[in-house]
Amino acid sequence: MISIQELLAGMRLGDSTGFQHLTLFPIFRLKPARPEPGYLLLEEAMERGLARVTEVSHGGSVPELHFENSAPLPVLLLDGEELVGAKQNRVLNLSILAPARSAIKIPVSCVEAGRWQNVSAQFRAADAVQYASAREARARQVSKSIREEGHRRSDQNQVWQDIALKAGRLRTTSGTGAMRAMFEQHRDSVEHYLRAFAWAPGQTGVLYCIGGRRWGIDLFDHAASFERVFPRLLRGYALDAIDTEPSTVRPVSSDRLGSFVRAVVKAPAFAVPAVGLGKDVRIAGAKACGGALWAEDRYVHLYAFSSQAEGSGQAGSGIARPSRRRG
Repeated sequence: MISIQELLAGMRLGDSTGFQHLTLFPIFRLKPARPEPGYLLLEEAMERGLARVTEVSHGGSVPELHFENSAPLPVLLLDGEELVGAKQNRVLNLSILAPARSAIKIPVSCVEAGRWQNVSAQFRAADAVQYASAREARARQVSKSIREEGHRRSDQNQVWQDIALKAGRLRTTSGTGAMRAMFEQHRDSVEHYLRAFAWAPGQTGVLYCIGGRRWGIDLFDHAASFERVFPRLLRGYALDAIDTEPSTVRPVSSDRLGSFVRAVVKAPAFAVPAVGLGKDVRIAGAKACGGALWAEDRYVHLYAFSSQAEGSGQAGSGIARPSRRRG
C-alpha cells in the first residue's frame, strides 16, 4: 500500500474556479488510470436493480443497515452518501467497496432525528452528499470510535445537534429534523453552484475551499466515477457555502492551500480492515482528518478535511500546481 503522500504526488491541480463563497481546484492524474473503474457506484447499482439497502431487521438499528449486492462487480458506497426512506434517513460513515454478490452490514449515522417509522421497504440514494462540515466532524468521531471501541460509529447526538444548529442558521423547518429539508428548502441557491462549476474531461477529484477557511478534498481512482458523483458532492459543499457568514470570509491563498495538503500528508494515520474489500485508512490529525479506502491495489476514494480554523503556511503541497503545468 502506498502512502497518501505518494498518492498525491501523482496528481496535478488545474486552475481554480470560484463562485460566491466556494472555490474549486480540479485534480488530474499525471498517469492514466485503468480503462474502467471495475465497480459500480451505489446510485448506479440501485438504479439498475442490482443493489438494495434496507433496515437490518423489522425492529431496525440506528447505526447500521443491511446492504445486498447482486451485481457481478463490487459496489462503491461513499462517505457521507445519504440514504432516504425506511425508518429514518441515514448517511454512510465511511467509504465501502462491497464485494460482488454479497450481503453486508454497513455503518451509518441518522440524519433525521424525529422519525422512526417505515415510509418504504428500501432506501433510495439522495441527490446530495452530506455537507462537508458535518463530514469532517463525523470523520473525527468515527476514527475515535475505531481506536477506542473497535466500532465505526459517530457521536449520534452531536450529528443531530449539528443538523439542528445549521437548520436554525438557514431558517429551515422540518417536522422530523431531517437534514434533507435543508437541501430541499434551499434548492434554488444550491443549484446556482451546480451551474457555476463543471466537470473537466479526465478530472478525478477536487480540492475545495469554503469561505477561504474550510478546506477539503475528494479524490477518486477513476474520472468516470468522479464525473458521476461530482454533482452530489458539489451540493454538499454548496450547503456549507450558503451557510458562510460574509464577514468571516478570507481570500483563497496558495499558502493556505499548501498548508492544508501538507497537513493531510503529515497527519497521523492508521489502517484497519475495511467493511467489505480492502483497508480503511484513517487520517486523524489535529489540522486534518478524514479517511481513504485502499482496495484492489489502489486508493478508490480519499476524503479529507481541514480543521475549522486552518492557519496559513508556506506554499508547496506535493501536488503539481497549475503554474508548473503551464511551464
